[in-house]
Amino acid sequence: MKKLVLAFAMLFAGQLAFAQAWQGKGDQKLQVGFNGYGNGTGVTATYDYGVSNVVSLGAGANFYFDGYRDNNEDNNVFVFGRVNFHLQDALNMPSKWDLYPGLDVGLLGNTFGLGAHLGVRYFFNNNVGAFIEAGNNGSIGLSFNF
Repeated sequence: MKKLVLAFAMLFAGQLAFAQAWQGKGDQKLQVGFNGYGNGTGVTATYDYGVSNVVSLGAGANFYFDGYRDNNEDNNVFVFGRVNFHLQDALNMPSKWDLYPGLDVGLLGNTFGLGAHLGVRYFFNNNVGAFIEAGNNGSIGLSFNF
């Protein structure tokens, strides 16, 4: 039994040692979380794809529990495209961390929406991490590698 526990502990420790938050071109991330301020409280989902060692393009949607500002049902969803600039290599950050400023452009109900954010990801292992983004819309949640 001790050998089995030790084997699992070593496997888990190995996964932690090789966790990478940003892998550059071809990297894919799915994030799900909660919005805490900005346009309202709700849930968010985003997808990012690495097009170079520094830039990722993606899309996402924020679903607000209480319509943006005026309880108007047309303003419950912000659908957007996004671009992020990953600073991990430029700042010599450990591979588990990813710091990225970015821009969002999309539609909130029937109006044009523009946002900016600064995000941080930390990966616990190769597949699962946590993220937080602050800016026009703040969010926190889980990030998944693909």
